[in-house]
Amino acid sequence: MRILVTGANGQLGQDLVKILTREQEVHGLGRDQLDITSEDQCNRVISDLRPDAIIHSAAYTAVDMAETEEDLAYKINAFGTRNLAIAAEKIGAKLCYISTDYVFDGTGSRPYREYDHPNPHSVYGKSKRAGEQLVQSLSSRYYIVRTSWVYGLYGANFVKTMLKLAQDRDTLKVVSDQVGSPTYTVDLARFLEQLVQTERYGIYHASNSGVCSWYEFAKAIFEEADIGINVKPCKTEDFPRPAPRPKYSVMDHMSIRVNQFEDLRDWREALKEFLDKNKEEILNENC
Repeated sequence: MRILVTGANGQLGQDLVKILTREQEVHGLGRDQLDITSEDQCNRVISDLRPDAIIHSAAYTAVDMAETEEDLAYKINAFGTRNLAIAAEKIGAKLCYISTDYVFDGTGSRPYREYDHPNPHSVYGKSKRAGEQLVQSLSSRYYIVRTSWVYGLYGANFVKTMLKLAQDRDTLKVVSDQVGSPTYTVDLARFLEQLVQTERYGIYHASNSGVCSWYEFAKAIFEEADIGINVKPCKTEDFPRPAPRPKYSVMDHMSIRVNQFEDLRDWREALKEFLDKNKEEILNENC
């Protein structure tokens, strides 16, 4: 397949390009090569490349800044996605849009299913939900893949932040009343590669299996990295942020099961592999 990856310099994008290149013809484009907010550029680039599928991982992801940069968040996450959807439809390409657990309000007590009613509370979540709606209304061959708590070797993320903080602290407080599922970019990229080669369109929830709080996630990071540090639980209210966070963002993987894909492995197993491979490089980055 010929696959176009948007946001190719991002956290997920870089692992996508690395993994897809092994078996597919991949065109990974960053903002310099493809500004998704430009309708003309989207039409021109996609018309020239004529990909079979587009994996759209470019996004505005600054959750707190989005509260004061609402127009920019929508420009990228909603209208940029619209531009890609229209351009993809013109050449008959499949479109895979990467979305988020933030489209839900986080007030639930059971895992959110793919077709449960979204109710985002943050500007970031609302802008990503708007992107979903534009994909659904403009694309005839689409996948919407919601994921959560993403981490990998590239870019900033919770795992790398924890390792950095542990270098000059002996105690950390981490929120224990927000629950979800971490997702390793490599595992997500492997799933996306399988998905876009099928005609099994629709909405998917894709995160590593299992559930934890941020506090439990942090403890696991230090245990797997063999770093001794005192991690204490605290409440969301102890760390006020501009954007509301979902308290419960566990997602059910019904579409993965029903469409007979193999589910992503347990989050702890994925974390162990990630740290075994990358801990030293991350710690050297922080020096």
